[in-house]
Amino acid sequence: MSVSFILHDDPFVQFEAWYGEAEANEPAEPNAFTLATAAADGRPAARMLLLKGLDHEGTPERGFVFFTNTQSRKGDELSQNPAAAMLFYWRSLGRQVRIEGRAQPTSGAEADAYFATRPRISRLGAWASLQSRPLLARAVLEGRLADMEARFPGEDIPRPSNWSGYRLVPTRFEFWQNMPYRLHDRTVFIAVSGGWTQGKLFP
Repeated sequence: MSVSFILHDDPFVQFEAWYGEAEANEPAEPNAFTLATAAADGRPAARMLLLKGLDHEGTPERGFVFFTNTQSRKGDELSQNPAAAMLFYWRSLGRQVRIEGRAQPTSGAEADAYFATRPRISRLGAWASLQSRPLLARAVLEGRLADMEARFPGEDIPRPSNWSGYRLVPTRFEFWQNMPYRLHDRTVFIAVSGGWTQGKLFP
């Protein structure tokens, strides 16, 4: 059995192609990914997030954008150690994409623009939630949310200063395609000066 996958020389273009197919075929949240971070002491942590932006060719920094509370555990860890990894898995297509790189803060203008698109309750929740901090009872969160509803009764809800975005700028991609008998196809891209190298990995 001989199988060859021809991938684009630019891993961003290849990702967009696979992502488009995932949007058409994945039944729930094709933009969901696992974000792995590590504290300064090397302890890892991982959680699911949603991709909210992908920079295209021609932008100064090409990367993958997500938003969060910057005082959450992930925010604390990224402030200590900006190295991070993302994993997309699309079961319906038998594909996964691993992305490694460094996370950097988005601009305030980018964060403002996205925050304004969120549902009102989500914007209020960004104010109410002390993300990743101990919560004694659900009623405490609900009470804080009620306080924020009273504080911001209309649609004009500013972005909290501790809620913003990050852009993971990749240095490595791996595209994984499921194949019979676990003889999977793996293509890796590694950033080099002026472009990317491309190669295959044993499954």
